[in-house]
Amino acid sequence: MAKTNGNGIWYGVAIGTAVGVGLALSRRKHDRWDQAREVTKRMANRSDEFVDSARNLLDRVKTMCDEGRKVVEDAGHLWAHSRRIVQH
Repeated sequence: MAKTNGNGIWYGVAIGTAVGVGLALSRRKHDRWDQAREVTKRMANRSDEFVDSARNLLDRVKTMCDEGRKVVEDAGHLWAHSRRIVQH
């Protein structure tokens, strides 16, 4: 199985964050610049939580990929073994 880099995960996190910020800004009735400043402050205050959440997400995805790779390898071994049984 080919190795994948984590860039796709980070792009997904960035896009999700951008969509969330955009939705939050579109639903408020304050001046747009006030909204942008407020959201920026909130995100800056929670940057540690964001990093922890992103790291947790990446760890889970890595675990899922490792487990999926193991399942595929086991399926390949079973397939090869069953072919040998059928041929004999």
